[in-house]
Amino acid sequence: MTSNAAHDSNCCIRHFHAPSGDRTRSISVWTPTHVLAKQYAPYKHKHHHRQRNSETPKSARPEPLPKGPLQIIISIADQRVSLFDNGVLIARSSVSTGMEGHPTPLGVFSVISKQRWHRSNIYSAAPMPYMQRITWSGIALHAGVVPGHPASHGCIRLNNDFAVRLWHLTKRGTRVIIAHGDVQPVEITNPHLFQPKAASGSSELQSATVATKSIGAAAATQGTLVSNAETPEAANLQVPGSAPAASAPKKIVPISIFVSRKLSKLFVRQGFTPLFDVPVKIENPEEPLGTHVFTAMEFQKEGTAMRWSVVSIPEELPRRSEAATKGREAPAKQPVSGPLPDKANAALNRIEMPQDTVEKISELLTPASSLIVSDYGISHETGKDTDFIVVTH
Repeated sequence: MTSNAAHDSNCCIRHFHAPSGDRTRSISVWTPTHVLAKQYAPYKHKHHHRQRNSETPKSARPEPLPKGPLQIIISIADQRVSLFDNGVLIARSSVSTGMEGHPTPLGVFSVISKQRWHRSNIYSAAPMPYMQRITWSGIALHAGVVPGHPASHGCIRLNNDFAVRLWHLTKRGTRVIIAHGDVQPVEITNPHLFQPKAASGSSELQSATVATKSIGAAAATQGTLVSNAETPEAANLQVPGSAPAASAPKKIVPISIFVSRKLSKLFVRQGFTPLFDVPVKIENPEEPLGTHVFTAMEFQKEGTAMRWSVVSIPEELPRRSEAATKGREAPAKQPVSGPLPDKANAALNRIEMPQDTVEKISELLTPASSLIVSDYGISHETGKDTDFIVVTH
């Protein structure tokens, strides 16, 4: 993993310009947009202070709990990380990714392991504070020096303050997307997206909804942020349609579905555990589908429907300047992908799944579940204790 990951002594909170249409002119790196300002009110004055220690003081107020699925999106061209909560941008900061000869892989990942203090077992025990691993072969997000250009051995270095706060918000399974350019989640509706099977008002659905919400509520009541970095998830499974336990509701574990054009197959995992796989038919199988990550955001219409978002990853590679090829600057900026999920809809419309598979997935569907559609097969990085990992470059 990355060397020279020492703490950045100039890691005060940075500022960035708000997205187009946002009434706020500039937003500190962890101060959210006005949409979530009330939920994140405890931190509205903290941007005046510098985080001096790598450890968060025990007396410090815990991070506000996410309102929905978290998505970490990294742009290589911009050397920037963006954090989305329930589809809304809440934080943004600079990063330093892999330099020439040690590129950061592009594709779809998730947090598979977390350690507050870690040393590299590849690069001379280099310190990697607030490490969040995304591959078992050595790629992770962690605090380190962020010089303004690619400088790591493949990892994603974060400013110290950002790394600390991010570490306390995420859990195993948090989605991480690495792309050349700036991509973002957009709302999508499509008749081929999975919908909950449980009937409206059913006790099973109510139990699932209550259990999903109780995780955050319990943590907020205790005044501590719970991370499942070391919690076995397989022992806490409960899905809509299953009999509720006599004791307190157990944790709902989202599922991940992966459709590969290369393999003409659909795979399903839950809590990093493989469940089943089946063949699928793809219209015009020689034509690319692209790579798209669909995320189930929340139940709608009293649990009879699901709200979905999608992040589409462009395939084209940006041009590099001569200096960039030497690792001295970031690649030339790539335009943001179009706001309309036309390619994602077109990909969904070409996939034909067995009806019994659709029904089985619908029974397991919960918020934070995901569907990945890609031209690629399953990466060799996908294995025990991982979600589906799709490496595009």
